Amino acid sequence: MPEVEIHIGGRSFEVACQEGEQDYLTSAAKMLDDEAQVLVSQIGHITEPRMLLMAGLMLADKTAGVEDRLRELEAKLAETEGMLQSLQSAEPEKVEVAVIPNEVSDTLAELAARAEALAAEVEDKAS
Repeated sequence: MPEVEIHIGGRSFEVACQEGEQDYLTSAAKMLDDEAQVLVSQIGHITEPRMLLMAGLMLADKTAGVEDRLRELEAKLAETEGMLQSLQSAEPEKVEVAVIPNEVSDTLAELAARAEALAAEVEDKAS
């Protein structure tokens, strides 16, 4: 079982871990050390047990906030997935487009030609 030397609040600790977990342990120790450094900079000298307790509580507080946010995002994701599923399973909306029969188009064209002819005739008489 490998041992890893970690540094928290200016103190060194030898900690055993499972094979392959060294990086995880080092990363976790770094987070705890960051919190401990905040305490040391604010309070000054602090006993080891108190420093570890307070740094752990500070991390626990941050973790609780992250977990709350995660629950909110999971609920929002579930809602969005539900909406997506309902949209995917919905029948496509049918859109009806009016089709003008050829006879009507022909009649309108004929009326337009007559109107133009009448307009031309009126212009000729007016001039």
